[in-house]
Amino acid sequence: MKRIVTDKQVVVVGLGKTGLSCVRYLSQFGCQITVMDSREVPPNLMELRKDFPEVPVVLGAFDQAVLCRADEIILSPGVALASKEIQVAVDAGVRVRGDIDLFVEAAKAPIVAITGSNGKSTVTTFVGDMAAKAGLNVGVGGNLGTPALELLSADKQLYVLELSSFQLETIESLNAECVVLLNVTEDHMDRYANKLAYLQAKQRIFRGAKHVVINDDEILSHPLATIDMKLIHFGVSNPDLKKFSIIERNGERFLSYGFDDLLPVSELQIKGQHNLSNALAALSIGYAVKLPMSAMIESLRAYKGLPHRCEYIRTIDGVDYINDSKGTNAGATATAIKSLGHDCSGKIILIAGGDSKEADLSLLVDPIKEYGSLVVLIGVDADKLEAVVGSVIETKKVGSLKEAIYVANQRAESGDVVLLSPACASFDMFESYVQRGEVFKQEVVAL
Repeated sequence: MKRIVTDKQVVVVGLGKTGLSCVRYLSQFGCQITVMDSREVPPNLMELRKDFPEVPVVLGAFDQAVLCRADEIILSPGVALASKEIQVAVDAGVRVRGDIDLFVEAAKAPIVAITGSNGKSTVTTFVGDMAAKAGLNVGVGGNLGTPALELLSADKQLYVLELSSFQLETIESLNAECVVLLNVTEDHMDRYANKLAYLQAKQRIFRGAKHVVINDDEILSHPLATIDMKLIHFGVSNPDLKKFSIIERNGERFLSYGFDDLLPVSELQIKGQHNLSNALAALSIGYAVKLPMSAMIESLRAYKGLPHRCEYIRTIDGVDYINDSKGTNAGATATAIKSLGHDCSGKIILIAGGDSKEADLSLLVDPIKEYGSLVVLIGVDADKLEAVVGSVIETKKVGSLKEAIYVANQRAESGDVVLLSPACASFDMFESYVQRGEVFKQEVVAL
């Protein structure tokens, strides 16, 4: 097929994996592409120059003249729409979109879209696995794993996308078959003016949705308007007709729909109240897109969870070591403490710290006070964390994750849980939350 060549000028801003996927996608339409990145050596520079040597690359400070001459800017999630240089281009009449906008235009199969401060990767993986077990050719990605544009295929029957608030900033109408906003806790306050601005970005997921799944345990999960939407409810408490929930019968808890038992909680391999909520969310989404219940139950039974999300590592002398390195905000860490603390016979020894991203950390106070015995602090914002929780629990600041594990190991008693759930980003000490979690696992195995 002959490539169409146009004189349309497109600037792709940001050369992470999403930016590179945008270049690959746009190149088939013959656009005149320029890539721009504020970093002098962005991560995919060598691959771009190898595969697209004809594409000009502007590195370092953004070139305002190039941005303002463009017909369109494709903005990577790592660059804020509110950035000064981008807003100058917007004021000059330049259209700004993201990779999800391009994806929505091209996708022929129904879209499931999942966002939230916490749990979205688990729910996305759940739903993707449920669809695969139902025999569908499903594409799973977005903010998780494969960039959305690389999922596009004529033979796909369903797309399941995890979307971040960053990806939603440019969305005009997602037009998804089913969407869910799982929860909203303060995060990315280094990028948003306040929690309301963050919520408003998340709320864009509802635009054009046919089915909306609502978490009754989270008030901010509700869309501000529900015109022409079919609503499906879930929540771990207060069972009701046509709602996915938890029912207790004769001392045993069940996942349920209405008042019908679906699966004993004891048959799930994932643990914690938050994972019960994630399972109910996935069931609700699957129900909305008409996945067979048998395939969904099979998936729930088999699912062992994702790495770095309340991941069990090992037990030493009756003490469980849990890797929740993906807990990069206070809401995620508070949820992990409550979920694990509710089920353990001892106390939580928490390892926390890193870059708090200017977020409010006060969500940690109540669960730490109720379930914790010690907080071992690491990272650039250790003092900030200590100022928040130090009045309700003993704290100890250390210089490395290895030292934190040693301190926790020395303090822990049988029945306790040592939990790495930092409530902070990792970039002050590690390349990513993944590397942080891998270091934790290696050090725990070495104990």
